[in-house]
Amino acid sequence: QLRLVESGGGLVQPGGSLRLSCVASGFTFDYYAIGWFRQAPGKEREGVSCISSSGDNKKYADSAKGRFTISRDNAKNTVYLRMNSLKPEDTAIYYCAAANIATMTPLYNYWGQGTQVTVSS
Repeated sequence: QLRLVESGGGLVQPGGSLRLSCVASGFTFDYYAIGWFRQAPGKEREGVSCISSSGDNKKYADSAKGRFTISRDNAKNTVYLRMNSLKPEDTAIYYCAAANIATMTPLYNYWGQGTQVTVSS
């Protein structure tokens, strides 16, 4: 059974950092690209970052460039999203997803259940 499980969310003050993790099971992880998406209340789901199956290609939303870093450890079936200099507008549920191609559009086959990130003082 294919599964993606996010963790690492929480409450953080503006300017703080978090590292999200996405652990995969039930499929050949290193065949798949992984994307991070987020959805805030009343807003559409948006792409934050994605990484190719090999880890060679990475993409970031403009809002994430310079603050967020995506990485993967195929030996651990895990993708990370390091988020620095967090802002209140980063508050959202963050989801990871798996697909054949790394893309910033939510055209992914498999999704996790999400982890809440709240940036507030």
